[in-house]
Amino acid sequence: MGVGQTQDPPGGGRAVAVWCIGVAVYFVAVIFRTSLGVAGLEAADRFHVNASALSAFSLLQLLVYAGMQVPVGLLVDRLGTKKVLTLGAVLFTAGQLGFALSPSYEMALAARALLGCGDAMTFISVLRLGTRWFPARRGPLVAQLAGLVGMAGNLVSTLVLAPVLHGVGWTAAFAGSAVAGLVVLVPLVLFLRDHPEGHEPAPAPAERTGGAGFVRRQIRESWSEPGTRLGLWVHFTTQFPAMVFLLLWGMPFLIEAQGLTRTTAGGLLTLVVASNMALGLVYGQIIGRRQSSRIPLALGTVGLTALLWGAVLAHPGGHAPMWLLTTLCLVLGGCGPASMIGFDFARPANPAERQGTASGITNMGGFIASMTTLLTVGVLLDATGDDYRIAFSTVFVLEALGVSQILRLRRRALAREAARGRATLPAQAPVEAPAQAPVQASGPGTERRPRSTA
Repeated sequence: MGVGQTQDPPGGGRAVAVWCIGVAVYFVAVIFRTSLGVAGLEAADRFHVNASALSAFSLLQLLVYAGMQVPVGLLVDRLGTKKVLTLGAVLFTAGQLGFALSPSYEMALAARALLGCGDAMTFISVLRLGTRWFPARRGPLVAQLAGLVGMAGNLVSTLVLAPVLHGVGWTAAFAGSAVAGLVVLVPLVLFLRDHPEGHEPAPAPAERTGGAGFVRRQIRESWSEPGTRLGLWVHFTTQFPAMVFLLLWGMPFLIEAQGLTRTTAGGLLTLVVASNMALGLVYGQIIGRRQSSRIPLALGTVGLTALLWGAVLAHPGGHAPMWLLTTLCLVLGGCGPASMIGFDFARPANPAERQGTASGITNMGGFIASMTTLLTVGVLLDATGDDYRIAFSTVFVLEALGVSQILRLRRRALAREAARGRATLPAQAPVEAPAQAPVQASGPGTERRPRSTA
């Protein structure tokens, strides 16, 4: 077994309670992250900015979030989940409050950067919490449930914060929502634990935990695993179409290019979120039962997304029928659950002491693709006089790049994962049946070795 590898956690009621505390923090972070999406017009009026300056809020948040992933993963591996999650909650609460009270565009931009910094600390921490409290076989479902909670936070922004904002005004709405950060901070500080009693990771040797050498080693060893790189490219290829659609360009595309009303377009965006939540449960159950379904699910989602995008963009007359737009939004809902499959490759490829770093590397993929697409679509729209067919062709280019990397890495990653599973199986047998006499392995690929008394 690798360093820090322990007996599989038992799960159970206490694991659910602790995990719910961590997920509640992530839920609030997503509400804060997506709150600007329902306040775009109000923000433009309040800070007297145009559309380009307004879009900088979203781009800055993505930039901060993506840039923080590896540092956050290193912090989680070094300091533990509770400390990083607590710091994240403090930062995103301060950012939301600062956004409520900012008198200028520059201060509001700084507040959103602070919020993005805190937000970046939540998801990887929740993933690490799941791996430390639940058995490995529950990993895919637990990760998908975490993503589902994030989508629920997105719905709260749309369905709750929007009417509150229109009813009580900017400062009261955003300052009031910041209270939610304080509410989740209390149980986080009082009750959250990094791992169950008796399942503490073995301490790493002192020479492996110090300074810049630790950072370089964590990144190098995580990146050297094909499973980590495969996870990054799965996340890269699957997540960005839906994120770009929801975060910035979906509403303009549906209104300007497809001729829909704002209400109808908003309903389609909500459909993407609802589909994401439903498919998250389905994907988690499928992968939990059949690990071999990971690559087919990821590539199938990419292929179906590309097919529907192509059908909408190529439809004669430029205006696709409602049934086709609805189908596209339902399929886009699968992008989020499919992106979670990336973590199901990175997780078994790395020992416990590298889980945070590996998750951070994986999580960068989708956000890099999203930032690239957000910027490229905007540039192409300006260059072509708002030709969405040309602008959205960026989606196919990035999907083709990602698929080529997935196909290149999948065999090495899966072979290494299978070999690791075979290597750890004999060591797990005494844990599963401690009262029995040692069982001698037999069959192909096994060999007898003298027992160690160490």
